[in-house]
Amino acid sequence: MSRASDETLPPRRGRLFWITAALGWAVIGWGLRGALIHHIDTRPDELARYFIGSALVHDLLFAPVVLAGGLVVSRLVPPGGRAAVQAVGGTLVLFAYPEVRGFAHALHNPTSLPHNYAANLALVLALVVAGIAVGTAVTRVRRGRSRRHS
Repeated sequence: MSRASDETLPPRRGRLFWITAALGWAVIGWGLRGALIHHIDTRPDELARYFIGSALVHDLLFAPVVLAGGLVVSRLVPPGGRAAVQAVGGTLVLFAYPEVRGFAHALHNPTSLPHNYAANLALVLALVVAGIAVGTAVTRVRRGRSRRHS
């Protein structure tokens, strides 16, 4: 068999893959069994709507927004700092989203969310981008100096 035809074959699944796949399906089955047996507490119809709705919201809303954000970052940020901006910026946005949206805000309690979290997120993102830009510039300068001296 030629090398080119070997590359087109799907990878073989080893014993560990099949063992963990079986264990994973067993856990899923156990969870479904529990949801059906304790139907008064788990409300399987609502659980199914939530599960399917979450998948649809993820696929139709969140994933395209994240992909568009990644595309914008890839167009605006040079390749040297792009991965860091995407990883750190994405993580910051993910964790700050509940505060920005005000999900924990309690009416008649001014201390529940006392800050402007959208402005704070923008400030922190700007600082992260600036820090990555400075780090990238310093790295390039050092590489340039080391090339001149060698």
